[in-house]
Amino acid sequence: MEKYKFQAKNEDGLLEKALEELNVKEEDIISKLYEEKGGLFGGKKYTIEIVKLSDIADLGKELLLELLKSLNVESKIEVKIREGQIKYEIFSKNNSLLIGKNGHILESIQIYLRQAIFNAVDLYVNISVDVQGYKEKQIYFLEKKVKKLAREVTLSKMPIKLDPMDAYTRRLVHTALQGFKYITTESEGEEPNRCIVIKYKEVTTEEK
Repeated sequence: MEKYKFQAKNEDGLLEKALEELNVKEEDIISKLYEEKGGLFGGKKYTIEIVKLSDIADLGKELLLELLKSLNVESKIEVKIREGQIKYEIFSKNNSLLIGKNGHILESIQIYLRQAIFNAVDLYVNISVDVQGYKEKQIYFLEKKVKKLAREVTLSKMPIKLDPMDAYTRRLVHTALQGFKYITTESEGEEPNRCIVIKYKEVTTEEK
């Protein structure tokens, strides 16, 4: 996988020049800009490193296939790149094995792939791994559950504390309940026991 480097004495226009030479759009790449100091008589130089998301996606697919092969799991992998995220969808006859209890095995696979790609490109890449729509189903049921709880809080005006969640899941809950006029959500506690509390919110005359 190729990492492209471009240098200039000024950072202004450096990214645009690199994108033009590579004939790609900004959403199709991952980049890192850093400053290099020159020698005793040399001035500063700016360097931008660029890796195409399509190349990273191909590398990730190879790494996933190798991992699944080592687990003796036959599978097919679909890859989608959208809004800077690379999503891998795994299809196999061993879905329960790959997902694990409460999705723990799937989460471990995703962490492994993120770290392996980071080690390869030295850049953070937004990576998501799913098994035949498992995560999407979980998100659907989670949103349905918390919206029901929000309606209960609206009626009782009593707060409800949810079970501890990781940062990603907490963001999903916050987002799902943004449209509730009389509800506010707050994160409490320390990791890994940080959780969300759904609370009733008084609405002013202006907000009504």
